Amino acid sequence: MNNRTKKITTIGMMCAMAMVVNLLIHFPIIPSVSFLSYDPKDIVIVIAGFIYGPFSAFVMSAICAVLDIMFRGGTILDILMNMISTCMFACVAGAIYKKEHTKKGALIGLGAGVVLTTLSMLLWNYIITPIYFGIPREAVAAMLIPGILPFNLIKYGINAGASLLLYKPVITALRSSHLVTSSETVHEKSNEMVILGGFIVITLIFLMLGYQGVI
Repeated sequence: MNNRTKKITTIGMMCAMAMVVNLLIHFPIIPSVSFLSYDPKDIVIVIAGFIYGPFSAFVMSAICAVLDIMFRGGTILDILMNMISTCMFACVAGAIYKKEHTKKGALIGLGAGVVLTTLSMLLWNYIITPIYFGIPREAVAAMLIPGILPFNLIKYGINAGASLLLYKPVITALRSSHLVTSSETVHEKSNEMVILGGFIVITLIFLMLGYQGVI
């Protein structure tokens, strides 16, 4: 199997993996904006972006957005919002890492992805949500800071932390299947990076439970 075939096969497998976890794990985070749900597919897509670059993350974002409405139903607006949010996170992280191929670059990329996705979703929800639900724009504006802002910070913060935690197992599985080589993978994460990822995930899960009134 040549490198191109391996790449196509790996991207296809990772798309399938992203969709499986998306279908299995799907729940609201902030009660006041319960129409927005957490899903973990961007973890898989950003790992692919680290391996193959931002264009591969874009392709996976498009494929998963289309598959999502095929399984769940929806409209072209669902595809648009899904692609924008995933691309802002995974493509930005992948592009920054490609430019600075270090652990620092991976951290900066993930951090920038979280921030830019959160900001862009404020704008796009303000534009699209009134059209999608047929509600006044003023009502959506009132949701931005107390609901949509923390939703995206928590969602993409968890996905960024989980990417640090799950990178090694995913890459180890791909290497054992001879689908990727050492030269194609991102810099190995140290124990400190894994601890950081776990700390981020646990902290944001507690924050999410606080918003839901569980703790």
